[in-house]
Amino acid sequence: MLSVLVLIPILSAVIIGCLPDKTVSASRVRLVSLTVAGMVLLWNLFILLKFDITNPGMQFEEYLPWNETLGLSYHMGVDGLSILMLLLNSLLTWIAIYSSDKETERPRLFYSLILLVSGGVSGAFLAENLLLFFLFYELELVPFYLLISIWGGEKRAYAAMKFLIYTAVSGALILATFLGMVFLTGASSFAFDAVSTQTLSAGLQLLLLGGIVLGFGIKIPLVPFHTWLPDAYVEASAPIAILLGGVLAKLGTYGLLRFGLGMFPQVWPVVGPTLAIWGAVSAIYGAVVAIAQTDIKRMVAYSSIGHMGYVLLAGASGTALALVGAVAQMFSHGLILAILFHLVGVVEAKVGTRELDKLNGLMSPIRGLPLISALLVLSGMASAGIPGLTGFVAEFLVFQGSFSVFPLSTLLCVASSGLTAVYFVILLNRTCFGKLDNKLAYYPKVIWAEKIPALILAALIVFLGVQPTWLVRWSEPTTTAMVASIYPLDKTIVSQVTVRY
Repeated sequence: MLSVLVLIPILSAVIIGCLPDKTVSASRVRLVSLTVAGMVLLWNLFILLKFDITNPGMQFEEYLPWNETLGLSYHMGVDGLSILMLLLNSLLTWIAIYSSDKETERPRLFYSLILLVSGGVSGAFLAENLLLFFLFYELELVPFYLLISIWGGEKRAYAAMKFLIYTAVSGALILATFLGMVFLTGASSFAFDAVSTQTLSAGLQLLLLGGIVLGFGIKIPLVPFHTWLPDAYVEASAPIAILLGGVLAKLGTYGLLRFGLGMFPQVWPVVGPTLAIWGAVSAIYGAVVAIAQTDIKRMVAYSSIGHMGYVLLAGASGTALALVGAVAQMFSHGLILAILFHLVGVVEAKVGTRELDKLNGLMSPIRGLPLISALLVLSGMASAGIPGLTGFVAEFLVFQGSFSVFPLSTLLCVASSGLTAVYFVILLNRTCFGKLDNKLAYYPKVIWAEKIPALILAALIVFLGVQPTWLVRWSEPTTTAMVASIYPLDKTIVSQVTVRY
């Protein structure tokens, strides 16, 4: 069941890439890619319906020996930590393909790369072998580089190269840590179950955990490893920005929880205070810098840094409520960021600019973009954590679950949530309200095909905000089991560590 989510997109990417140029139009290639993405999304929904929410362990496992000399096996499984991430990946892949330009240049390559990214990301979320995870983790590197450098903005070459360097360093750190874990523990393979770091001293565990935190911290990204993010998000086209922010960043937070908290439960409480402060700093920094932006796409990009800090705070806290909130925040953030980037793309296409100083009056029902503006208001409210929307549910769980452990860091994140409201009020006030220029404001109409992705995402944001059980029920048993593995450090461990709370 699970291999379908990986093999179908990858095989389809190969087939689409081999189609002859002269006989296949761009619109037909888009239609084929959209059909493949839709099939994968439906299959993902089928798996979701078959998923047993009472089982905290891996489900639908698939195992096939691959290379026993390397300790590599094709071992797949899904649990409460990954099931929603799989759904998010397939949904946003369909959204990205649907919202792409029907006359995209080099369409075979463009859609092949998107499907290749989708298959690689799904494989990373499903992998139960460290080396297999790394292979899928690196599979998206070159496709994203090409998607930015070929179909990006004016500074696309610089942004793509910066993304490539940072992501390559992230992969190198993670691979070195995985190799160190297997070598130091004497494990016979790279399988999760075979690698038990609890046999190592606290010092070695902290060293390996440091590699995990740094590697995935670059991918999330956290301050100060965030500098690739604004350039990549801004220079990428709107569909690719949706995948970068909505899907790629979740690989970082997922990896931090799966391999950091999941494989180093003994020393996780030692690094928890540092991670909580780091998350709070990232949240405050992202919000403050977003306020200073005049490009609405760059403002949304910096907002992503702040919201990913909430996930780090929740993971550092290690409480059941906070971890449920972390998974909810990852899924909610993916939806909200996707609709924001899509709407910004529509505004730029119709108005011709993303600058706040040149945008005003788009809420005008006659000559403006009223529905797009209304959806932009809804998205801003969701990102700011307004009650009744999915952003509020996720943030409330994170803050409620983290306050008892790290009250100061939690209060700082709450303050950053307030700052989020500030920069979105600035964005909405300057963009949607005011008077239109009578000479220049004759914008093309937004057709329904351009509205559908935003309407789908908006419906999910509202529904999950009103019915949060549908958001948290999938991950609760798994995250509760993860919390049970975190226990207070005994005297032997404490004596081996030099970290001070």
